[in-house]
Amino acid sequence: MHQIGTPLLHSAPELRSPAAPRTVLAHDADQLACELTNWQQSYDQISAGLFRGALVELRMPKIQVFKESLSQAVRQSCRVWPGAIWFGLPDHPVATRINGRQAGQEWIMVQPGEQEFELVTPSAYGIYGIVVCRRMLAEAAERSGCLIDWERVQAAEVLQVDGAARAACVQTLAALLGGDGHGAPAGGAMPTRAGLFGDDGHGGAAAQATPHWQEAVLGALLEMLDRSCIEPVAAASVQRRQRVVAKAREYILAHRADSITVPELCEQVHVSRRTLQYCFEDVLGMSPMLYLRMVRLNGVRRQLHDPAARGSAIGDVAGAWGLCNFSQFSSDYRKLFGECPSASMKALSLRS
Repeated sequence: MHQIGTPLLHSAPELRSPAAPRTVLAHDADQLACELTNWQQSYDQISAGLFRGALVELRMPKIQVFKESLSQAVRQSCRVWPGAIWFGLPDHPVATRINGRQAGQEWIMVQPGEQEFELVTPSAYGIYGIVVCRRMLAEAAERSGCLIDWERVQAAEVLQVDGAARAACVQTLAALLGGDGHGAPAGGAMPTRAGLFGDDGHGGAAAQATPHWQEAVLGALLEMLDRSCIEPVAAASVQRRQRVVAKAREYILAHRADSITVPELCEQVHVSRRTLQYCFEDVLGMSPMLYLRMVRLNGVRRQLHDPAARGSAIGDVAGAWGLCNFSQFSSDYRKLFGECPSASMKALSLRS
């Protein structure tokens, strides 16, 4: 699967000193994907309109918290840095799809480092994320008396957690990262867990200037995990649908310049047309042909933004992705991204 992003490390990211939140604004989904430190990611925009995205991130050695905001629906391929575990807290009423399973607003998502996973997020979406070194989290749990089955947690994709504990964790993250999603510190006290640190816990802007903010995050996270219900592993039928979609995707990417039909995909993955349709709608929320078009249009956009494409004819780039009818390609591109292909090429020259 095609991925771009910052190089994957062989250990937790080491920072020389605590930093204030870093805020990044982006006008392209894949541009935003590249900004999350020490992740490997690739984003495909799947809803129509101009993209606006924001990332607010705070890091220290062995822990990273962030809030990501996206104006358009996106399919995300993600991988967290090794030795870590990621917890995602959607801030949106519509369910997020993680590896084809739906996680509602009152749930949290979880994935270990070094393992690729897929998210499908709706328009006008926001999500808080916590990435923490597994060993540090386990040690914090031991200090606070939490009895957590780490093997089950790491194997889970979704966790059902206590609503009050989840709200407290979101409040903690909003105070650190700015409740408006633009990095401005929010006021109010930081929720803490007894035993993790003393009564002089810091909140708001003070937490940004001292290592105590990581203790507040660990405390809020453990409060959720201590009251969580681990969902059963995805049923065999769900896993089968995931495999069908994955095989179809591999074929599409391996034959990106070819004209591909639904019957051809069915033949390649050994399912009926009805089954293929159902698998794609269940896992990705779209039809196979819509997905094919989204993959190719995003592939063209990604290549047009690549400095290596300087001097290339837009028609040649589109043709390399199987979009040979230039008039239809231009129309579809403008509808999806809210700008014509030449504007994307011009944006590259302006950034250079």
